[in-house]
Amino acid sequence: MNQPPVAHWTEADQPRSARWRSENGSPPPRRIVIADDRTRANDAYKLACEGTALLWRGDFHNARQLLTAMAHRIDRRPRKPLPADPTQAFHVHRAAQNHRARILGMLLIPLDASYAVPLHRAPDVHEACTRAYGPPAPESSLLSLRELLALIGANEWRRKGVEIPALGGDRIHPHYGVFSPARGEYVDLVAEAPLPSQDLAFDIGTGTGVLASVLARRGVRRIVATDQDPRALACARENTERLGVADRVEVTEADLFPSGRAPLIVCNPPWVPAKPTSPVEHAVYDPGNRMLHGFLNGLADHLTEAGEGWLILSDLAEHLGLRPRTELLDTIAQAGLTVLGRLDIAPRHPRARDTSDPLHVARMAEVTSLWRLGRTDHPTPAERP
Repeated sequence: MNQPPVAHWTEADQPRSARWRSENGSPPPRRIVIADDRTRANDAYKLACEGTALLWRGDFHNARQLLTAMAHRIDRRPRKPLPADPTQAFHVHRAAQNHRARILGMLLIPLDASYAVPLHRAPDVHEACTRAYGPPAPESSLLSLRELLALIGANEWRRKGVEIPALGGDRIHPHYGVFSPARGEYVDLVAEAPLPSQDLAFDIGTGTGVLASVLARRGVRRIVATDQDPRALACARENTERLGVADRVEVTEADLFPSGRAPLIVCNPPWVPAKPTSPVEHAVYDPGNRMLHGFLNGLADHLTEAGEGWLILSDLAEHLGLRPRTELLDTIAQAGLTVLGRLDIAPRHPRARDTSDPLHVARMAEVTSLWRLGRTDHPTPAERP
């Protein structure tokens, strides 16, 4: 196994080190200086822009205020208008997001070996860290304050859960690093589409297990739900148990498809062909359309003769010029599939109405679709004798 990365710095003229924690896999900062309640926001911002991280030794709430002040300095910087071309605008916007995250990630917080933050007025983060990282290791560690706040927020989401109308108002509880089904349009599509069979379904890339649970509640007698992420597998198992459908949902580790064939195969792949910058972004960004193409190219071999594959996909990438509709249709045809029908739904999430969003025009035009796909070698009902 690879050794965990280690951060090194000097404090009180003594060399120090600690385990480095970074959800996106970024390396430890090369230079770390000590900061406390006397550190001014302008100085902190300047150091962060130069690539120097600041290890906080002051009051925890003051660290949060400093992070907010640094964010204000980034946001106040004059910016050039985004290019008119939507593809260029998307890449410029992503670059700006990544730059902002890099700067704000330079404010570091210590964790001791028991997941306690040794700072005045620090919150109790033991539960959040244990759920994200596993049992405490016998060593202290460093992480960015921004990441620690994300851990705290994710733990609250896990406690409260996300209400899913398609589950009769029951809740799905997302784990840290697993994409939350807060955007419910794609769930509603799976809840409304006519079922080709109630015998067996595959849910590819199950995540929280929400679609597998919806299918179980709709009467599908057996669902095999797959994922590669250990956090997602644990999350899906917990949610199906909580919802009382674990006897019908088998959660298993697999790269896309399990063995065998099914009369219904459902997949909600990442929608945007771009590079993710953290594990949770893998649910949104799919470099080179890997999962989309993998699902389509393997679907015919895993469908029963009259089965249906349900591809749930937003067309946001089309409006951004990242994946033309013709490419999707060509991939479907080349995979030996035919389109049996399509259900569409407009987005309801707040960003679709946020005119300050740099990608507002594309988001306003976005439509999420459930593509009903069948094998080309199987005749449609109208073609049967």
